[in-house]
Amino acid sequence: MRVDAVYENARLLTGDSAAGGSALAVLHGRVVAVGEAAEALSARRRIDLGGAYVVPGFHDAHNHMAWFGMGLDDVPLSDCRSAEEVYDAVARRAAELPAGSWVIGSGYDQNKLVGGAHPDRHGLDRAAPGMLVRLKHTSGHMTVVNSAVLHQLDLAHVPVGGDVVLDASGSPTGLLREQAQLLLRPLTYPTPLESVVRGLDRASEQFLSEGITSVQEAGIGGGLVGETPAELAAYQLARERAVLRVRSTVMVAASVLHDLPDGGGFGLDLGLRTGFGDEWLRVGPLKLFADGSLVGRTCAMHEPFAGEPDNRGYFQVPEEDLARTIRLAHDAGWQIATHAIGDRAITVVLDAYEAALAAAPREDHRHRIEHCAVLQPAELARLARLGLIASPQGRFVNELGDGMRAALGESRVPWCYRLRSVLDAGCVLPASSDRPVVDGAPLLGLADMVRRRTSSGAPFSPEEALTPREALRAYTYGSAYATFAEHDLGTLEPGKLADFVALSGDPLSTMDDLRVLATAVGGELRYEAP
Repeated sequence: MRVDAVYENARLLTGDSAAGGSALAVLHGRVVAVGEAAEALSARRRIDLGGAYVVPGFHDAHNHMAWFGMGLDDVPLSDCRSAEEVYDAVARRAAELPAGSWVIGSGYDQNKLVGGAHPDRHGLDRAAPGMLVRLKHTSGHMTVVNSAVLHQLDLAHVPVGGDVVLDASGSPTGLLREQAQLLLRPLTYPTPLESVVRGLDRASEQFLSEGITSVQEAGIGGGLVGETPAELAAYQLARERAVLRVRSTVMVAASVLHDLPDGGGFGLDLGLRTGFGDEWLRVGPLKLFADGSLVGRTCAMHEPFAGEPDNRGYFQVPEEDLARTIRLAHDAGWQIATHAIGDRAITVVLDAYEAALAAAPREDHRHRIEHCAVLQPAELARLARLGLIASPQGRFVNELGDGMRAALGESRVPWCYRLRSVLDAGCVLPASSDRPVVDGAPLLGLADMVRRRTSSGAPFSPEEALTPREALRAYTYGSAYATFAEHDLGTLEPGKLADFVALSGDPLSTMDDLRVLATAVGGELRYEAP
């Protein structure tokens, strides 16, 4: 047999029980042999990897690809350490734009600003007079706008599951939390398809340079994270133009599903549901929001946030609606991915899943809890018993850990973004970033899953740390499993897609100074380091 390519002079970490070896053979985009069997084959091309360590392609099981790509043009605010720095950044961008333009920034975190307060409309008014200003919180769960925007919003009809924050005098500060952000929709929605395609193009380029070969987009078509009702069309356009360069499974926002006629169940028109598509673009789970943000102190908690005795957060939808949607989607055959961060939200979501599964048992449903952030021990046991998948983000501990600790207080930190406990309970653990909430480079995420330290250097429930091997498996096989794709992805075995990353060092022995040297998708090198 003559194959398309043999990649040789490598140190293979295949992710399965095989020893690996030094060569990988590819035919029609799939692995056909590894080790000595690969070296012995005739090939149209032989590529020398120069002794690099080769691992399966990284799979980010929860990210916002379009949001990230389009946000690359926003005013970057993640490094700001005071409200004045935020205002200065806004003023610099405003000076470059015509009067009346939008000034859009993203990535600020009030926990990292002096005084711990959000920017407000008055400061934005001074920084950018005559402009429309919108600043996105790093979590995506809140937005600050200036007076020019605020005056255009229908503040008399705030959606359930959100709020417009008021100052001591009862006037809006400009901060819109959770579903209140939908008040901006008449001004900003829908995003033009061409803008979404360009965002996917730019995101793909970045992802490949970091070794990401497949992703799960955590919400399209509606809700807080959808860019346009025709968002799947943007993905199709990007694929047709060969600018969707990583494999993509898209979660569909629950708000766009509906009851179908003639007993067709609950879903999308034409009866589309989880699994439709191919190895490049597939419909994944229904995406449902139960609550909000931990660092923003809007997620639903059993007990109040530290220092805020009257604040237990809140749900984004009524609890009974949450349970109804989960039951309908489960009955219709969907995989379900429910965002639940606070421990009360997790309890309610577990109740809903348990009721749906009791009423209509289904093997291998792979229903998920996205983030699953504040997970009490009893609820961890229930999650494992129900066969659910927790989808936490290892990088959060580094970039958001100090803010999460401040919100929870020390007594609840051991429950936060658990990794080791989830594995020990017998669950398959995927890895993800929630990018652009934090830096989504997998090598950073891998390191944080092992080190469990905040950006200030403080340990954060170190008993939840993984070994390097466990972290690597989470970013490969675990994430593929959470996407029903482990038959194609996650390991480098004969028959699977030839998606891999060449690294400068051994990720099982060191997390320091690792670099991505090359990334291949379907056996074709899509990125090579300069």
